[in-house]
Amino acid sequence: MKFKVEEYTLLFEYLCKKLDMPKKRITQYLKHGSIYVNNNKVTKYNFELEKGMIVAIDFKNKNNTLPFDILYEDDYIIAVDKPSGLLTISTDKEKEKTLYHMVREYLRTKNKLAKVYIIHRLDKDTSGIVVLAKDEKSKNIFQEKWNEIVSVREYTAIVEGTLKKKEDRLVHKLEENKAHFVYVSKEGKEAITSYQVIKEKNDYSKLRIFIETGRKNQIRVQLSSIGHPVLGDKKYNKSAKEKRLYLHASRLKVFHPISRKIITITSKVPGEFDGKVK
Repeated sequence: MKFKVEEYTLLFEYLCKKLDMPKKRITQYLKHGSIYVNNNKVTKYNFELEKGMIVAIDFKNKNNTLPFDILYEDDYIIAVDKPSGLLTISTDKEKEKTLYHMVREYLRTKNKLAKVYIIHRLDKDTSGIVVLAKDEKSKNIFQEKWNEIVSVREYTAIVEGTLKKKEDRLVHKLEENKAHFVYVSKEGKEAITSYQVIKEKNDYSKLRIFIETGRKNQIRVQLSSIGHPVLGDKKYNKSAKEKRLYLHASRLKVFHPISRKIITITSKVPGEFDGKVK
């Protein structure tokens, strides 16, 4: 992962602003020699960065930990805390700066033959829980039974405005056009999203959200359709100016089809969410 420095600053401060991860984890990257400035390894926290310099992180360094937290892991799956702005899987334009690639390389530091498979995904700008499988058989079992075994899919969001209904169940039919824009229609696939208002302030509302279906962009589209787009959603609200999308996958309750146990995976809501409604 590379960044081009836009103004004078110190390295540690710059990394803290650019990387959606705990300061302790950034410290580990510096300590293990995984940070490069203009292709030179740098370990000093107070290294001075100047405009135009290129800062890079080496995710393949075998001393590395992941740049995000592992929330759950067993012999079959691994659940991680995806930061906002990171692709889940590769695209034609981006192959390596993905959650999939990072988790695979991390697992290969423990077992060079390790493989990883996507079970489900989050939008690039949505943060929170993503579950991956460690073998193809587990992937197939989890994917085929996903809608049956996941009893709770909870999100937290900050939306624009204050909602008249403090609790509601939204049911819409959604379609996607050739430009990958999802919209409410009369003949699309049904999407069901429920919400509860947790807090309101400064013309923003913090919501607890539960989804019953897994349609692409469904939370963002449905909330936008009722006049309360997710804060920072530049795709479904052209006037959005926030740097990040305020949507976070915060809890999954899963019946593990292999271990036959019920597991609950939780992810702490990023601090900036509370900053909008304090």
